[in-house]
Amino acid sequence: MMNEELVVDSADAPEVAEGEPIIRIDDLSFSYDLGSTDTLKNISLDLRAGEVTAFIGPSGCGKSTLLRCLNRMNDLVETAKVTSGRIEILGQDIHDSQVSPMELRKHVGMVFQKYNPFPKSIFENVAYGLRIQGVKNRGVLAQAVEESLKRAALWDEVKDRLDSSALGLSGGQQQRLCIARTIAVKPQIVLMDEPCSALDPIATVKIEELIAELRRDFTIVIVTHNMQQATRVSDRTAFFYLGELVEFDETSVIFGNPTQRQTEEYVSGRFG
Repeated sequence: MMNEELVVDSADAPEVAEGEPIIRIDDLSFSYDLGSTDTLKNISLDLRAGEVTAFIGPSGCGKSTLLRCLNRMNDLVETAKVTSGRIEILGQDIHDSQVSPMELRKHVGMVFQKYNPFPKSIFENVAYGLRIQGVKNRGVLAQAVEESLKRAALWDEVKDRLDSSALGLSGGQQQRLCIARTIAVKPQIVLMDEPCSALDPIATVKIEELIAELRRDFTIVIVTHNMQQATRVSDRTAFFYLGELVEFDETSVIFGNPTQRQTEEYVSGRFG
């Protein structure tokens, strides 16, 4: 019989101690079209396990592109290519020929800007990733669904209607459901691409509170246009401009005493 708990826990992934680099980006350049200018230019930074890192910068600066490089979502764009450099996650070059994007995404989950629940029940939305991994035992699935919904601060709101369509939930609830779906497979890293941009202020507060809870067990990388949000949720912040990394430091330094003039002008609202 398949050891379903092992599949759920993704136990084959190496552990990285809190505070140690879990993502290493080394001199990375990336282009959506090899005949054009690189969208990302010579990016180098280490992201630490157990921290929340915010990517900030004006529209078109490359922050979402870099985020999508981390789980190879950009592979879906036929002309896209890393033109130089490398990304290591959990000690592995993610573009190595032996690395499967599907396996990578078991350990690097993603929450998108626009909440995107499947046209299925609430239960089946959360169980989806586990079923893809081969988990069939109803008891294992039910336990994982309940645990994930609780961690996403959604269980009390939906526990009596798990068989109802996820599309009947409010926008904020749908985004928390998508977070529950992401964490159900127990990735070590969660990428969030502007997860609050389509939400009202009350729903945004709930997502930010949720990030504060999830950081205990997941390394989180969040793209945000909201400067106040970056200061509230992140440990470190990377500021990007025109495809280049301008400055990367503790969030308190980036917003309180940046070393680069461009950073100071952006976080103070002089441009962007």
